[in-house]
Amino acid sequence: MSNKILCPTDGSDHAKVGFDRAVELAKQSGARLTVCVVNIAHGGARGPTINHWKEGEVAELLGAAEAAGKAAGLVDVGTVELVAREAAPAIIAYAEQNAYDHIVMGTGDKRGVKRLVLGSVAAEVAGQAPCTVTVAR
Repeated sequence: MSNKILCPTDGSDHAKVGFDRAVELAKQSGARLTVCVVNIAHGGARGPTINHWKEGEVAELLGAAEAAGKAAGLVDVGTVELVAREAAPAIIAYAEQNAYDHIVMGTGDKRGVKRLVLGSVAAEVAGQAPCTVTVAR
């Protein structure tokens, strides 16, 4: 049984599948659901760091997720923005530092050579997370 569920999203259709599954699991177990957006930081070194999403875009995405969770009947829904250079390590570190016992995320339909070439945040999280990971399609 989960007590704290972390659900990364980027607003894509496959992330929505993960979110819907996270809401289901949170309702079943009475767990707290936290939806996170990893805002990838580009640049730095000799130039400015530029985040992938602007502040208003992140707020809109997280606000919509929180509202959807509450509309689905969840009472305990939170949101967080993680700023990092890579998504998977940020998700894993946040889950570990904040004692999440379950990560639920969606994944695109990457198979075969495409998956090897493109990589997969979900695969990296599933392979390295300190807790249970559910990958929804």
